[in-house]
Amino acid sequence: MTTKIRVLVVEPSPLLGLRLGPLFGKKLERVGGPVTAAGLLSSVRDHEPQVVLVRVDGPSSELTRAIELTMAEYPVAMLLVAAGGGPRQAAMALLAAGALDVIQLPPELDGPALISLEKTLALLSTVKVVKHPRGRKKRTSTRLPSIRPEVPVVAIAASLGGPKALAVVLSGLPRTFAAPICICQHITAGFTDDLARWLSAETGHQVIEAVEGAKLEPARVYVAPSDVHFTVSPSGSARLEQGPAVGGFLPSCDVLLKSVAASFGTRAIGVVLTGMGRDGAKGLKEIRQRGGHTIAQDEATSVVWGMPKEAIALGAAEVVLPLGGIAARLLEWVPKR
Repeated sequence: MTTKIRVLVVEPSPLLGLRLGPLFGKKLERVGGPVTAAGLLSSVRDHEPQVVLVRVDGPSSELTRAIELTMAEYPVAMLLVAAGGGPRQAAMALLAAGALDVIQLPPELDGPALISLEKTLALLSTVKVVKHPRGRKKRTSTRLPSIRPEVPVVAIAASLGGPKALAVVLSGLPRTFAAPICICQHITAGFTDDLARWLSAETGHQVIEAVEGAKLEPARVYVAPSDVHFTVSPSGSARLEQGPAVGGFLPSCDVLLKSVAASFGTRAIGVVLTGMGRDGAKGLKEIRQRGGHTIAQDEATSVVWGMPKEAIALGAAEVVLPLGGIAARLLEWVPKR
């Protein structure tokens, strides 16, 4: 007999649980009663859920703190459910606190929506989550001139656990960092702009969604938008390409990293951070084969050691570094202005 996946639901009111009633049955089992932020840590400890589903209604320092404490003491896969503008921005802070992913539920949970949510919860239940680090730095930003041909380009791939990891890396770089940074982060469609705004506020760097034809500038950070592939031309311009998903992802980390490898060769720098699966591993290898520098995050500091592990197995990683050491290595490789 197949064991049901244990799911804990955290919400300010019973509304979410009532809407999700049809979700629990054959494969999923709801454990614990109505749980608020104040009861999150004790409920995870007592019920040992495989996945925690968290409703996000707006900014909440109490919920942020509860997730941080839970991930530090009893790490578990957490999925955020958000809707509307306020909750979407609030979700970014909760991802940084340790939640793995965020989704938006439609007004009516019909069959396809329930099946999709069930699959997401089942997938997250298989993730081995490590204790989540805490602590962030703040910086200010300034505008810098367009990229010169000799300037390198940094491309970063990330998935589950990525928002927090990205914030740590960016916070370790000065606002005068002499190269543009291109990011492909697996996140629910529609949240990439929220991610960019949150990273900008969190780190002090200029972080924006990539725009078709935009010239890449040193010290600016470009996030791949939803539902298009983000590539970089040899002239240092952003390119957004329509097309099918690659390896199940749109945008694809491999597509970004391979374009940076082809366009910049020895001036390409690739980084693969925490994440599930193997997206980015082949792209990182291509950067290394063309003479560029490559980094894979180590197992000890990865929330999910899937993508970095695959990159290392392919021989794509020049160095394997803890999250806290990645910014310092980038500063070694990127000449100061």
